[in-house]
Amino acid sequence: MSKILLIAIYLLGAYSLADSVPQEWAKRTTPTADSLPQSIGTYTNGCISGAMSLPLSGKGYQVMRLSRHRFYGHATLIQFIQQLGQVAADQQLGTLLIGDLGQARGGPTPSGHRSHQTGLDVDIWFLLSKQLDNRLLSANERETWSAPSVVDANSDAVDYQQWTQAHEKVLEAAARHPEVDRIFVNPSIKQELCTHRTASSAAWLRKIRPWWKHDDHFHVRLKCPTGNPHCRGQPALPETNGCDDSLAWWFSKEAKTPSKPSKPTIRPPLPALCEQVLNQ
Repeated sequence: MSKILLIAIYLLGAYSLADSVPQEWAKRTTPTADSLPQSIGTYTNGCISGAMSLPLSGKGYQVMRLSRHRFYGHATLIQFIQQLGQVAADQQLGTLLIGDLGQARGGPTPSGHRSHQTGLDVDIWFLLSKQLDNRLLSANERETWSAPSVVDANSDAVDYQQWTQAHEKVLEAAARHPEVDRIFVNPSIKQELCTHRTASSAAWLRKIRPWWKHDDHFHVRLKCPTGNPHCRGQPALPETNGCDDSLAWWFSKEAKTPSKPSKPTIRPPLPALCEQVLNQ
């Protein structure tokens, strides 16, 4: 994918304020009753039928920002989060703080993410509650706490007052999961991981992809699940570990100061099956 195309994709978040589609999807606060979950369309233009709700607290994790009601996802995503929480607990890495999954039926959201539409994306904060007091957070804390950036704003490096080895271990555990397609992190975090790369880390390190922002959380994206014929995945990742000139570009002026479009973009139509999901 060309650098110019990457910038264009990043800037596509400026949709017209007259777009009422996201509000319609946000009004659907319960999943469809389908017994088998189906991800439909692409990560940035799709929906999900038969979504599951992630329990708000579990072994090794807690869900944040409950008022957003974005704790729904495909069964494979729910299982992934629970398994990663178990790993974090077993290795005493701290409790994972879970941000957005998706809406009850997926689809576009009124604010924030362009992706998270098919029940296969989740944001996980870099704030591990082990760094605080490792307790069950109150409803107010889940609404008001924010994750600090783990990147030094004055350099192209991680902030070692915030970044720990536990963060690296969590990322590795997530990337080694066979259902994970890719994980988006700030370029400085990818650079930090590359400094510790070994021959054995190439398989999981290639899944860690640099992307704008993502300095206070990482974004996990799962592959299209088996038996979901209407799910559209992304192109396969390069075979390299990504610690090459392609990473260096992210620290260039072009990457750091992308020009913004003069006009808001037009949201593409959702897949036809999503109309059925919306109106069930």
